[in-house]
Amino acid sequence: MFSCLAGYFLNTPPKKTVRFGGTVSNTLAKLQKGDTSDYELIKHQLSDPDIKDAQIISWLQEFRTCVTQLGKDHEQLIYVVLKLPWLGRSQAVVEEYLAFLSNLVSAQTVYLRACLRMVVSNFAPKRIRIQEGNVDISDSDDEDENLPRTFDQCHQALQLIARYVPSTSRFLMSILSDKFPFVQKSSRTLECYVHNLLRVSVYIPDLRRDILELIISKMLTLDVSAPRSEIEEVESGAQQDANGASQDDCLFDMDEEEDSPLDSSRPDRAVMVHPVAERLDTMMTVLLAYIEDICHVNGSLDIEKTKALYRDLLSVFDKVVLPTHASCHVQYYMFYLCSFRLGLAEAFLDHLWKMLQAPNQPPVLRQAAAGYMGSFMARAKFLPVSTVKACLDLLVPWLHLYINSQDSGSKAFCDVNLHGPFYTACQAVFYTLIFRHNAILEGNMKKGLAYLQGLNLERIVMCQLNPLRVCLPAVTNMFAAITRYKNIQYHFDIVPQGSMEEEDDFLHGDSVAGMTPGSYDSHLHSPRSVGSPPVSFLQRPF
Repeated sequence: MFSCLAGYFLNTPPKKTVRFGGTVSNTLAKLQKGDTSDYELIKHQLSDPDIKDAQIISWLQEFRTCVTQLGKDHEQLIYVVLKLPWLGRSQAVVEEYLAFLSNLVSAQTVYLRACLRMVVSNFAPKRIRIQEGNVDISDSDDEDENLPRTFDQCHQALQLIARYVPSTSRFLMSILSDKFPFVQKSSRTLECYVHNLLRVSVYIPDLRRDILELIISKMLTLDVSAPRSEIEEVESGAQQDANGASQDDCLFDMDEEEDSPLDSSRPDRAVMVHPVAERLDTMMTVLLAYIEDICHVNGSLDIEKTKALYRDLLSVFDKVVLPTHASCHVQYYMFYLCSFRLGLAEAFLDHLWKMLQAPNQPPVLRQAAAGYMGSFMARAKFLPVSTVKACLDLLVPWLHLYINSQDSGSKAFCDVNLHGPFYTACQAVFYTLIFRHNAILEGNMKKGLAYLQGLNLERIVMCQLNPLRVCLPAVTNMFAAITRYKNIQYHFDIVPQGSMEEEDDFLHGDSVAGMTPGSYDSHLHSPRSVGSPPVSFLQRPF
C-alpha cells in the first residue's frame, strides 16, 4: 500500500497554489496607506493565463471575505476578477465563482452591469486567432464541444444575479442589445446568441417581449438586405450545379429515381448557399422551435401560454414587422403561431382587418395590414375556406362602400397616394382568389360560382379608381386568367396595354407593390401552387 501511495505521489504533479504577496485584506489595507506593490501583484497573478483551479478557488474565497471593502475605487481589480477563466473549469471552481458573483452583486450593486456584461459576452462562441502563413485570422470558435456546458453555467450565473438583485431586468436588456453579434457573423454565432436570448426570456419573463423585438428586428435587417429574387437565383444555380454533379455521378445508374428538387431530406437542402439566407434561415429555425416549445407542454397545446405568447408576438409584429418594407420571410413566424389553433388565425385576421379600416392609422400601415391579410388568406393552407370567405365578405363590401364614397367626388380617379389602402385591399382580394378559388368552387361548382359572382367584383374592376392599373402586374394577369378560365365574366379592357408581357415580379416596380409586404410570392406559376412558407423555413427539423 505504501508503495502505491509513493508511486501516486511521484507521478502526480503538485497543485499550483504558490502565490506572492499578502492576503487580499492586507493588500487593501496597504493600498489605503499608499503601498500599491501587493495590489499590482494580485492583478498580475490573477491575469496569469496558466492559472490553476486551486489558485482560482483560493483567490475567490479571499475576495468573498472582504467583498464589502471592494467599492468603486477597486473597479480595476474587480474587472480582472471578472475576467477569470471560470467557465468550463471544474465544478468546484464554477460553484466558488457563482458564490463570489452572488456576494459581489449583493454587497456592491455598482458592479451589477459589469457582471451582466461578463455573463452575456459568453452567449456566443469565443473568438480565436488562427495563423495562416504570415496572416492572423480572427474567427469564432464554432466547434467548441463545451458550448452547451458553458451556456448552462452562464444562465446559472444570470439566474443567481437576478435572484439577488430584483432590478436586474432594468439593466439587462440594454446589455443584451449591445452584445448582439453583428448580423454578418457566422450562422452558428447568431444561432447561439439567439438561443441564449430566448432562454433568458423563460426565467426573466418580464423581458420576453423586448427580447423577441430585438431578435425579430435583427432578422428583418437580414431579410430586407437580400431580395427573394436574389436568394432564389443563388439557390437555383446551386441546385442546378448539384443536379449536374449528381447526373455525372449516376451516369450509368439508369434505374435510380430522380430526386425531387423540393425534397427537404436531401443533404444539400440542409444549408442554404446564399450566406444571408442561411443566417436568416438559422435564426428563423431557432425562433420557430422556441414558439413550438413555449406553446406546447408534454405534446399538447397550452392555451393560456399560447395566448400570452401570441400577444407578445403580435405586439412585435405591429411595432417592427408591419412598418418594414420588403420583408419576405420574417412575418411567417406569426403565420406559424396561428397554425396552432384556428382561433389564433381568426384573431390575427381580425386584428389586420381593424387596422385596415382605422382612418387614424398611417396609410402605409393600413396598406401593409391589407397586404398581410391577403398573403395570409392566400398562403395559409390550414385556413378553412369558410374563414377565407368570411374575410372576403368583409373586404369586398368595404371596397364597394369606398367606391360609393368616391364615385361622385372630385378624387374619383386613379391615384395611389390618395387611395393606397383601397388599392392594397383590392390586391389582397385578387391575390386571395388566385390561390383559393379552387377551394371555393370545390364540392358545389354552381354554388361557388354564385358566391363569386355575388361579390360583384366587376364593379370593383370597372370603377373609376381603376385598381387593375395599380395592382401588381403578376396579380392582375393571374386574376384575369383564372376568371376567364372559370367563366366568371369580368371585362379587362382597362388593363394597360403590354401589361401581360411585363415581368412577373412582386417586389419591384412603380405600382402599389412599393407599399405592400414582400410576402406576395414572386413565383406565381399556377393557381394550384398554394403552399406554406417558401425556401425551407418550415421544412427543416426543429
